[in-house]
Amino acid sequence: MPKAKTKTSANTSRLGQWLPWILLIGGVIGLFCSAVLVHDEIALLKNPSFQPACNINPVIACGSVMKSWEANVFHYLPNPAVGLIAFPILITAGVALLAGARLKKWFWLLLNLGTLAGLVFVHWLFYQTVYVIHALCPYCMGVWVVTITMFWYVTLYNLGRGLDRLPPQVQKLAAFARRHHLDILVLWFVILAALILKHFWYYYGHYF
Repeated sequence: MPKAKTKTSANTSRLGQWLPWILLIGGVIGLFCSAVLVHDEIALLKNPSFQPACNINPVIACGSVMKSWEANVFHYLPNPAVGLIAFPILITAGVALLAGARLKKWFWLLLNLGTLAGLVFVHWLFYQTVYVIHALCPYCMGVWVVTITMFWYVTLYNLGRGLDRLPPQVQKLAAFARRHHLDILVLWFVILAALILKHFWYYYGHYF
């Protein structure tokens, strides 16, 4: 038992070292993608014939996504504008952790809830863009990737901090997830990529 506890503690310590960088780098990428999308949406409002640089072909077409109602779920606040608010918080958390800050338990809980909300939202957007709009936005996909990654590692870190207080079966599941964190994350992305490829095979199939 002490050996298992030592291993769990070591895993938590490693996650604690990686997490600030994950939040910082992921937050910067997400902020950049959100800023580009906000810029292009404003340009599109000013000039309906504006063509975003990421309008590459019938499938990779940011303009099609931007013109859909799904791009403005919050009505007067475009989806990317939410990223301009959320990602700086994650960047700040990453910088604070790198500076040695010890964040309160309530902050970690709110951070986990916030990334969970983002996770649900990006998977809803994934479904809408792939299966309803039938177009892809590279910058949106960048936001999907960093949101999933940050949620995953914030959750694993929080589970490690309270692992001994979880029910035994949940402890085993959490321990497995922490041991195979990268394998699970890669599989997650592979499944999403496979779903995209399957849906748009009619266009990309001739490349294979």
